[in-house]
Amino acid sequence: MNNTLRLVLATSLGATIAPLIVTLGAQQADKSETQPPREIQYVRPMDQRGINVFETKKDAGAPYNGFKLAWGAAFTQQFQGLSHENSADVVAVPAVQPSPGNAGAAANPNRNKLMPIANGFNNATANLYMNAQLAKGIRVQLTSYLSARHHNETWVKDGFIQMDESPIDLPLFNTLMKYTTLKIGHFEVNYGDFHFKRSDNGQALFNPFVGNAIMDAFTTEIGAEAVLQHQGLFGVVALTNGEIRGNITRPADRSPAVMAKLGFDRQLTDDVRVRFSGSWRNQGSAISNTLYSGDRAGSRYYYVLENDKATESAQFTSGRINPGFSDKLSAYMLNPFIKVKGAEFFGMYEQAKGRGASETALREVDQLMAEGVYRFLPNEKLFVGARWNRVTGDVGGGNSDVTVTRGNVGGGWFITQSLLLKAELMEQKYNGFIRTDIRSGGKFRGFMIEAVTAF
Repeated sequence: MNNTLRLVLATSLGATIAPLIVTLGAQQADKSETQPPREIQYVRPMDQRGINVFETKKDAGAPYNGFKLAWGAAFTQQFQGLSHENSADVVAVPAVQPSPGNAGAAANPNRNKLMPIANGFNNATANLYMNAQLAKGIRVQLTSYLSARHHNETWVKDGFIQMDESPIDLPLFNTLMKYTTLKIGHFEVNYGDFHFKRSDNGQALFNPFVGNAIMDAFTTEIGAEAVLQHQGLFGVVALTNGEIRGNITRPADRSPAVMAKLGFDRQLTDDVRVRFSGSWRNQGSAISNTLYSGDRAGSRYYYVLENDKATESAQFTSGRINPGFSDKLSAYMLNPFIKVKGAEFFGMYEQAKGRGASETALREVDQLMAEGVYRFLPNEKLFVGARWNRVTGDVGGGNSDVTVTRGNVGGGWFITQSLLLKAELMEQKYNGFIRTDIRSGGKFRGFMIEAVTAF
């Protein structure tokens, strides 16, 4: 099917179903919708109420009535319709010894031969949330991945204590905690603002699109974080072990990771909200820094630009760029966010410098993103949007000056505040990669449909 025919079919389909969606959305807005009560203090709602929530505010959101235990969950299912291609050179790998009864096994397979892919459903992913209200303003959160692309079995993502009120009833401490949030444990690091918008395994309700950033700054680490907020101004400081796991060996090769964020977030009028933040992170040495490889759940674009021996779980980061700064890293990110009535703009500028364990010289990678979303109908039931994302720089392995660009257009329908159906058209292109890299001349494109429920 050529591109012209595809465009005609897509336009005709859109013209047919758009009035139906508008009608359904309007009818849904007229129906009463019961939301689960908020029982845990200072926590981000998992449903539509959590969209565009960044750091939790100094608003309890629920009365304190003693110990409470609350459970939540998120489930996501995609239908993938992507195709991919590349122009990389043939790179032969050593022949695999044929097994008995398979004497015709191919010798010297091509490492750069792409995996054949077709339209179909990806495996569903799911999260489980447990929150316990231990005391007034003090809670424990535990997040588990029930099923993920990288791990089909259940395993823990993070667990931490968050304090928004003082456990000691002294005037000084009470005053300080009016503006301060403390987090201690193994938690999602607060570098940049995009990690509040991205899809996190089964929880994809906050992301207006299906994919995350090309260079995805997301990880969990062990440490402590303090957030100070007052009249729309905020600051964050954090100290962590700088790695996804705890470890006490090889102390000479490790140093802590230091992070800071400054910004403002103000509702200027009933219709206008403006936020801007700047984040910085530095780690002098590490055995395995995972800022850009810490998402153990996996990407949304299955098997793209992977060779024909790839597996779903082993090559779980398909479509992403990991610059490989495992030993030393310094990075900063700037994020503007503006919302005027139903129109939203989110931006990202990021620069990261670092090196891998076997390198001596530092490399640099830059990332840009611009995202526009328009939400409409009562309670913003429907939305449409577009995102542009680009990564440039030295990503290692001889790829010293590459450019990877992605474009997304799509939209979604909140059937209820806890149930979302969304779809996107996307294309990602790779330029500047060496001929022996499977990504040389690479491109993947097509459509994704995703259903999400979160509560």
